[in-house]
Amino acid sequence: MPLAAAALDTIFRTARTYRTWTDRPVTDETLHAVYELMKWGPTSGNCCPARIVFVKSRGAKARLESALDEGNVAQTMAAPATAIIGYDLEFYEKLPVLVPHRDARKAFLGKPDLARSVACQSGTLQGAYLIVAARALGLDCGPMGGFDHARVDATFFPDGKIRSNFLCNLGYGDPSKLHPRAPRLTFDDTCRIA
Repeated sequence: MPLAAAALDTIFRTARTYRTWTDRPVTDETLHAVYELMKWGPTSGNCCPARIVFVKSRGAKARLESALDEGNVAQTMAAPATAIIGYDLEFYEKLPVLVPHRDARKAFLGKPDLARSVACQSGTLQGAYLIVAARALGLDCGPMGGFDHARVDATFFPDGKIRSNFLCNLGYGDPSKLHPRAPRLTFDDTCRIA
């Protein structure tokens, strides 16, 4: 059954990218709920390579601030939480748990280029699922690039196995600060049925 129009509006049609935030905090319970929903989205062979750090504390925000491009500092420091969405280059070590019916791990051993490609692709999908899950649970999102990946990786993923992909501010946006909605391309501009 299709979702109700109001649900589709919440997730897609009326959802916006926020850069200004109210003071309402995002609870740890809400972040757990976001993950518990997003984890069910499909990935290549159920590899689930996304690794996420939810930055909330003052100290963690200060460490993140030094890696941000100047244009992203104010919005990120004001957001109640920022998700650093990364992908694990050694995701295949979890495959015995995630794919118990066959030895999926062996397909990636000694193949770092393949592992990187699959990790980035499926990790990006999982980041998109995070946005959809957050919106479905009443949060607003501000996904972005514009940061020093090497600095974020060294600070938040120091073991070197995880690479940052993108950031997503999470909270309750201030709709009074939104610009008019930007247009999107039509089906005919971007798609064809073969």
